Amino acid sequence: MRVKSGCYLIAFIACFYSFSYAQTKPPVIRGYVFLQNKTAAEAATVILLNQQDSSVVSSALVNVAGAFILQNIKPGNYLVLVTRLGYQRALSENFQLTAGRDITVPRMILMPANTELKAVSIFAKTPFVETRPGKIIINPQASITADGKSALEILRQSPGVKVDNNDNVSISGKQAALILIDGKTTNLSTSDLATLLRSTQGSTIERIELIRAGSARYDAAAGGIINIIIKKGKNTGTNGTYTATAGYGRYYKANTGILFNSRNSNVNIFGNYNLESRKSFRDIYTDRNITSIGGLSNYNSTYTNTQQYLSHTFKVGADYYISPNHIIGVVVNGAVTNVDFAKDNTLKITNNGNLDSVIKASSTIARALNNINYNLNYSGKLNNKGDNISANLTYTPVNRHNDEYIANNFFNSAGSSYRNPLLLQNLSPSNRNNWTALLDYAKSMSKTGKLEAGLKYSTTHSNNDFVFGPKVGNTYVSDPNFSNQYIYTEKVSAGYLNYRNSFGRYDLETGIRGEYTSSLGNSIINNEVTSRKYFNLFPSVLLNYRANEKNQFNIGFSRGILRPEYEKLNPFFQFLDLYSYQAGNPYLKPSYTNAISIGHIYDEKISTSIYADFNTDQILPYYIQNNTNKIAVLTNVNLGTSNVFGLTLNIPVRFFNWWNSSYSINASYQHYKSYPLYGNLNQQTGDMVATTTQNFMLNKFLSADIFGSYETANAYGVNQFKPQYFINAGLKARLPGNRSSLSLNVSDIFNTYRDRYATHFQGLDLTQTDKSESRIFRLSFSYRFGKNTVKDAPSRKTGNEAEQNRMRRGI
Repeated sequence: MRVKSGCYLIAFIACFYSFSYAQTKPPVIRGYVFLQNKTAAEAATVILLNQQDSSVVSSALVNVAGAFILQNIKPGNYLVLVTRLGYQRALSENFQLTAGRDITVPRMILMPANTELKAVSIFAKTPFVETRPGKIIINPQASITADGKSALEILRQSPGVKVDNNDNVSISGKQAALILIDGKTTNLSTSDLATLLRSTQGSTIERIELIRAGSARYDAAAGGIINIIIKKGKNTGTNGTYTATAGYGRYYKANTGILFNSRNSNVNIFGNYNLESRKSFRDIYTDRNITSIGGLSNYNSTYTNTQQYLSHTFKVGADYYISPNHIIGVVVNGAVTNVDFAKDNTLKITNNGNLDSVIKASSTIARALNNINYNLNYSGKLNNKGDNISANLTYTPVNRHNDEYIANNFFNSAGSSYRNPLLLQNLSPSNRNNWTALLDYAKSMSKTGKLEAGLKYSTTHSNNDFVFGPKVGNTYVSDPNFSNQYIYTEKVSAGYLNYRNSFGRYDLETGIRGEYTSSLGNSIINNEVTSRKYFNLFPSVLLNYRANEKNQFNIGFSRGILRPEYEKLNPFFQFLDLYSYQAGNPYLKPSYTNAISIGHIYDEKISTSIYADFNTDQILPYYIQNNTNKIAVLTNVNLGTSNVFGLTLNIPVRFFNWWNSSYSINASYQHYKSYPLYGNLNQQTGDMVATTTQNFMLNKFLSADIFGSYETANAYGVNQFKPQYFINAGLKARLPGNRSSLSLNVSDIFNTYRDRYATHFQGLDLTQTDKSESRIFRLSFSYRFGKNTVKDAPSRKTGNEAEQNRMRRGI
């Protein structure tokens, strides 16, 4: 282990040491890009191509003034390619760049996309990490180590994102993130969302947007927003991509999928389908000490869980162009998943150093999940000034069946059985339905100013059953101490105003969002009803100052809310073993966050930000232990307040034309303080996550990647975590014809990734190591077919992002 750790640290430090590489300043390329109506082509992509082989040398975005700048370019012969969605590509004349002489490219004009320029083959990739004011963009296709991986695995290696072994996804320093897929949430529990993200192949992902503080247009998410954008085609015709991956760690992995898009002048049909079959494991080692009148007791458990997945994820949609400016569309997407679990748990009970007994539990779980979204949408462009209107209606039913059968066998210290086996049944079916209606309107107020307004209404109904009890004779009976039915209804009405404008060197976006929530939870067996009604305002502001062509400064503020996930409200006792349970808490209240950030962007590449989050009523895991019967219950409570102060740094570095790298650091100080009801927690901790990506273009067709991540020891609420670290590597070959590629990669080369934590609070003395399968070898193949110039299917945002996301947590 020490040798592996040493190798890891040496490799990781070597990657970071290369950051000190010095370069001389080469000439600069400048230019302006405008649309046909003479307005700036803001956010258009400028790509510098090598004149000889059309390989990508550098890229930049056009700013609000229509300007772009390309720096750190070596002398040579080049041309500039400009692209923007809905417009023809524009190519400059060839030009020569010489040492010590800057060049200004003649003004370029983008025309509407009714004809196409001759295709240009591009062999390089966009950067893995791109920085925008208030946003970080992850481009999975720029990383070979992302090939063949799922969305969840790609998130784990994304700078600024944390994914723990319980599949909780967060932006570093914040609470649970609002996860969107094409602007839509998923209405799933944590484990079910993880299943969906594992079934969403990285080959289908265009980009991932990390937003620490969203504007008023978004749901007021206290934990920030992670938006996963799925790939689509370009222009008229038909095209698609076929992918297949085979992998092996301890067990097999296999997936295959297809992405397609077909469009004529009036209709656009698009979609994707993925099939995944895999087997994996999870091992958990827990040691719990209990001090009571009888002395010291130790409860040591070894838990092994193997899972076999078979999942079908799909998306199919169609857009009908009523006229060039008005579109109606329909989208159906979702997942059908079956998971079979085989669990074994050995619990050793020791009293005052002497083995007392051993309980061996084995169980099987058959889980079936159906999650389908039905969306009807309309979008209309009202005039040439940029005024537009859109409407969405979305229905999301989620049905889950979870049947578990448990056998407990009891042995004394000599290994002899001392009582009959205890057979248990654990059934937990659930169904949830969400309806969401959304209306958005945007009005151009000036050449650069725009006022946006919107309304949203969402209603969710959740019905959850929990049937738990022993087998008596040949029949399982329900235990009223555990079994229950919980019905939850929630209605949210929201409206927002958002204003954007540019004033010289200043870019301003400010808005306010109001949300009224009415919820009712009914625990049928316990005859307990919980009702809440509350209204909140959520202001947001982001001010960006462009000091010069290279330097931008920004400051932002936002207020957000984190409503409890529906699963956390269910007052059910979930069986872990005979002395450990997990329970929901119907009395959970929303948590609120006030977030402030100050940032700097240099050359649209290097970004630095300082942030502060102030959280009240924060929802955190909390243990309740009975020292008499030795039972520990894990639940969630509004533990108290937390303040987080942090610094983020993202730096891309090009050492040579064939060697690109990026570095990311997120360092924070966190202070947790509990309310008196939950003890005297006053936890202060530091945390730092550092990542690096090294990309090597070995030749025109062959490239390699190395990715490394290290997180220091830290605390989260009552838990203290040990460091985490891992390294991934990959090799990719582009096959002749430039339509197919083959990649080989390995994740967690040294098999070091695991959660290790301890809890010493309120009489609880617990340590745990949680290890999931992480070292996996993968061979991936990708083939693009059809026409390569099919116009993108418009992105559809359904409006029920928050509601779907909150159904994502549970066991």
